[in-house]
Amino acid sequence: MQSPNQTFVTEFILLGFSLSPRNTPLLFSAFLMIYLLIIVGNGLIFILICLDSHLHTPMYFFIGILSMLDLGYTTTTVPQMLAHLASQKKTISYSSCVAQMYIFLVLGVTESWLFAIMSIDRYVAICHPLRYRVIMSPCLCGGMVIFCGLCGVTSALVYTIFAMRLPYCGPNKINHFFCEVPAVLKLACADTSVNDQVDFILGFSVILIPLSLILVIYVNIFISILKIRSAQGRLKAFSTCASHITVVTMFCVPAMVMYMKPGSKASPEEDKKLALFYNVISAFLNPVIYSLRNKDVKRAFLKVTGWGRPPE
Repeated sequence: MQSPNQTFVTEFILLGFSLSPRNTPLLFSAFLMIYLLIIVGNGLIFILICLDSHLHTPMYFFIGILSMLDLGYTTTTVPQMLAHLASQKKTISYSSCVAQMYIFLVLGVTESWLFAIMSIDRYVAICHPLRYRVIMSPCLCGGMVIFCGLCGVTSALVYTIFAMRLPYCGPNKINHFFCEVPAVLKLACADTSVNDQVDFILGFSVILIPLSLILVIYVNIFISILKIRSAQGRLKAFSTCASHITVVTMFCVPAMVMYMKPGSKASPEEDKKLALFYNVISAFLNPVIYSLRNKDVKRAFLKVTGWGRPPE
């Protein structure tokens, strides 16, 4: 039972990365450059998809949503991380910590389910190409994105409520670069075994279920691809699938390791590396892997900017 005189923290201190002061400017410059490239890359893709009618297809609609999600959850964490690297003050208020945790989870869970929806889009495009536009109608695509968003909102709400219902009476130093559930739970002045169970169950529903769906869909896609007689057609189909599988692996596997392991087995330094990978690195590489090397996107870029002749 909690003592009536027990005090609770009103702010947290984010310890960030363990490095010498001499290396701080280098790390700041690196993350600033990566963040600016994330803004430019994902922002450019979204603008091109909006402006070029040739990109008004289900696949690019989902890629545009993915770009906005990447921009959103990196903006939730990276600017604050840069501010803490540039100054001695590394505090964040309790309410801001809760808000950051919730927004990050909403966008992250939404993206996890969006990857599953994108695999369905690839399945229909490869296995039912003649009916692709009919099946993947604007209404269905919009409905699937709304479903992803609702999953994100509800799952994040459960995660956040269960994490912040616990008492936090000190210490208030979070060994992380942002307020992520596993790192914050280590400061709770109560037993977190129930939270470990909730995190595992929710991790199963928001990570393992989408991954399992993606796996089943891609087994069917590969079976269909092997039936394609044209070697060029098989190569093109495999190329599209490889891009999606790479993006999914970079995001979902580190997130699954982070959120489905017991808190007692968590290593702060390993957790930071995992979070950095699915929070920053995946958002940085997604435009390169998924869109910027795509001929349709290059053609749209040349058309919108008027630079040179679009490639044939």
